[in-house]
Amino acid sequence: MSASSALGSMNGSHDRPVRLEATGLTMDFHQARHGTNQTALLDVNFRVREGEFVSIVGPSGCGKTTILNIADGLLKPTRGSFKISGVEVGGPAHNRAMVFQDPSLLPWRTVLGNVVFGVECQRRATKTARTRALELIELVGLKGFEKFYPHELSGGMRQRVNLARALLIGPDVFLMDEPFAALDAQTRETMQSELLRIWSETSGTVLFVTHQIDEAVYLSDRVLVMQGQPGRIVEDVRIEGVPRPRPLSMKWEEPLASYERHIWNMLRPAASESPA
Repeated sequence: MSASSALGSMNGSHDRPVRLEATGLTMDFHQARHGTNQTALLDVNFRVREGEFVSIVGPSGCGKTTILNIADGLLKPTRGSFKISGVEVGGPAHNRAMVFQDPSLLPWRTVLGNVVFGVECQRRATKTARTRALELIELVGLKGFEKFYPHELSGGMRQRVNLARALLIGPDVFLMDEPFAALDAQTRETMQSELLRIWSETSGTVLFVTHQIDEAVYLSDRVLVMQGQPGRIVEDVRIEGVPRPRPLSMKWEEPLASYERHIWNMLRPAASESPA
């Protein structure tokens, strides 16, 4: 099992530019009721190169979502910096898109209406954007459902709408916070395979947070393993010897199964100590 010092590790990616860079990332939260400060992240450092798919796993409360919120510009770190394409993040911007666990679709809008909502908010809802929205609806497997409303869709279909909406914005970076956690097991695995298909066709850079180790290993070029508290990266695991595209059956075969066992053995002590 190999690890790295949080430098790009995808085959052929070493000559690609660094897209995301966390340097000395530290985040303290003031607990007003107790009059104390809680350190959620401590000296977190990593890089993600252009076109990489990198997942973050770790026990509850280790700061995984906090990293995404900093990357999206929703939180400002106490110390350290987070840069996208060499520019320090100072707030939300068009070059990144956050995909949450809850699709948060507008119930009075159709599939097409929800997909174009993001560009409407950015005042970029042109005829070209609408045409692209229809292409993306087909890309995520929803052709024929353009006029359906959210209540007429399954959970997996609603999350596909969420993905299409994020893709239409045209970001350089996708920040994904457990996007499949609310789905049943079978749908979740289908969506994992679909995400890889969509990612292969769009070539975006992905930072993906999940509690599921097998999901992280199957999807990723690298897996950042965190422990806490305070949250810190304890290993950067390269998923090597597993070519793409990856059929879903590979999840239960070697060498992916070995990577899963390795990460699980790292997290097992922390999992037994963390609160439910």
